[in-house]
Amino acid sequence: MAFATDRDLLVLEPALFREVSWLGQRLVSGTGSASGTALTMSSQDVLFDAAGVGAGHVVLVNQTAYEVIDRVSSTVLTISRLRESSQDVPIPVAGASGAEVVVATFGPQIAMVHRQVMRMLGIEPDAEPVQGEVSEASIINASVFARLEALGALHVVYAGSSSALGPDTPHAKKAEFYRMRFGDERQRAAAMIDLDGDGQPDAVRRLNIIQLMRG
Repeated sequence: MAFATDRDLLVLEPALFREVSWLGQRLVSGTGSASGTALTMSSQDVLFDAAGVGAGHVVLVNQTAYEVIDRVSSTVLTISRLRESSQDVPIPVAGASGAEVVVATFGPQIAMVHRQVMRMLGIEPDAEPVQGEVSEASIINASVFARLEALGALHVVYAGSSSALGPDTPHAKKAEFYRMRFGDERQRAAAMIDLDGDGQPDAVRRLNIIQLMRG
């Protein structure tokens, strides 16, 4: 499972969910009302539970992007203005009724970058976990890689949205910007690896480089 979520992309690129929209990655579309931190749908093409909408997703309410904090039911979400930390208390949103509501995701792009990053660390993301071998679950500082994956996913998204428009478009320039930021972050990122399941780091594994920490 990827470390980054749609929320991580929103933190880095607040306009993303308004700028790029692919119908094949739209999870829910409909009409609803927002009050406080509650979003209640009056009509929708797909129920939230059927679409797998939950914490970490992003919802557009009248083109304003909010975090999804929780799925309360098939028609109700707890949402928030973008917080400084995902652990902060939800922030009430602007009230609205009869609002256009869209939940879209860039999960496929995040997942693609996640697999690439794991393989750079020498971890096969699609393999079944084997006792005694390093897996995704061995990484105890996942937040470092959430940022890396988000930067990579933003490059992929903007590269895809600009592919037919040429290299001088705003989206193409953003794609190049995030490609460079991904490269810079990759040089700094280091995975803290727990080899024996005690929750403590036993080794540091950099992308394509392994460094032992303790015997």
